[in-house]
Amino acid sequence: MVRLDRDKLLAARYRAASERPYLASALYSLTVVPSEGVPTMGVDRHWRCYVSPAFVEATPVPELAGVWIHEVAHLLRDHHGRAERLPAADQRDHARVNIAQDCEINDDLLADGLPLPAGRMEPGVFGLDKGLLFEAYLPHIPPQPHVNCGSGAHAVAAPWESDAPGGPKVSPVEAQAIRRATAEAIRARVRSRGTVPGGWQRWAEEILEPTVDWRRVLAGAVREAVAWAGGAVDYTYRRPSRRTAAMRGVVLPTLQRPLPRVAIVVDTSGSMGEDDLAAAMAEVTGVLREVGVRGNRVTVLACDADVAAVSRVTSADQVTLAGGGGTDMRVGIKAALESRDKPNVVIVLTDGYTPWPDEPSGARLIAALVGTGAPDPPGWVETVRLGDSAGYSAARS
Repeated sequence: MVRLDRDKLLAARYRAASERPYLASALYSLTVVPSEGVPTMGVDRHWRCYVSPAFVEATPVPELAGVWIHEVAHLLRDHHGRAERLPAADQRDHARVNIAQDCEINDDLLADGLPLPAGRMEPGVFGLDKGLLFEAYLPHIPPQPHVNCGSGAHAVAAPWESDAPGGPKVSPVEAQAIRRATAEAIRARVRSRGTVPGGWQRWAEEILEPTVDWRRVLAGAVREAVAWAGGAVDYTYRRPSRRTAAMRGVVLPTLQRPLPRVAIVVDTSGSMGEDDLAAAMAEVTGVLREVGVRGNRVTVLACDADVAAVSRVTSADQVTLAGGGGTDMRVGIKAALESRDKPNVVIVLTDGYTPWPDEPSGARLIAALVGTGAPDPPGWVETVRLGDSAGYSAARS
């Protein structure tokens, strides 16, 4: 058994903190846990850094300093929190998630001149562009041998992690305070004309001036609209009231809360990107499934200047995007409202460059605008802007 050379390990951390002082508070928030089980170094979500004694012995101090920064970057960038918001299938493939996260981190570290051990993962290994978020890299990462930086990266507890009671932990509130302090240090360094890699600068601006996650806004709008539509009640004799037993010879109806019908009008004009639409469609249909609206309660209308296709779906991958001409979402909205099964909620996925109806109808109308710069719909239309892209932005925001 190799004994951990703690002096060498801490000298590497000191070097990392001295050369990148804006990361010092985060680096010194990590608790060292020697472990024979971890192959190199890894972190858990409680800011404990598990270290292989053999790896420390075999790795020069400059490279160890780079690994310190790599591991703390997983925590600063909240990789475990973001991994938990991935689709379930991606969450289960935590090796690919970890590699995508390494690509997000390592391109910044290499651009900053940090030496890293051999075998590192970076975007160029997979022929991908630099400067993207791991969520953008993930679909392009092929199956790989197991890579494990710990639950502080991919959110899945590694076998070598310990959760003994009374052990040192950084709480989520403390972690967010560390992130903000680090972001403030980066901003101060930039203002004093110090050198900070572009990826860290963009990360700091996002921490200090966060943008709203369009997925949460859109999901909230859809849930609220469905709850509003389902709030309408009606009487039915299919299930008599419990008070009927007390009324001889009289059958009393009971109140029921109807399950809403939802129409999704999809802009398939040439100005819309297929990836953008697919991401937005997946989000909407996922929310509808969560609230119990599925199957024949959901109608999708693919629309450009005319309604090109009308189909009922149970999942986003069943949608056929057609069209490619001009854009007039009024046609799709009108077709939805005039259908036999009139919807209670109409969700329009569009880039926004379209005329809108002159006045509201009886249905709740939500406009999910993909892209930037689109004119505002009328004030009575509930509007959610999906940012630069319906997926994650091409560059880190």
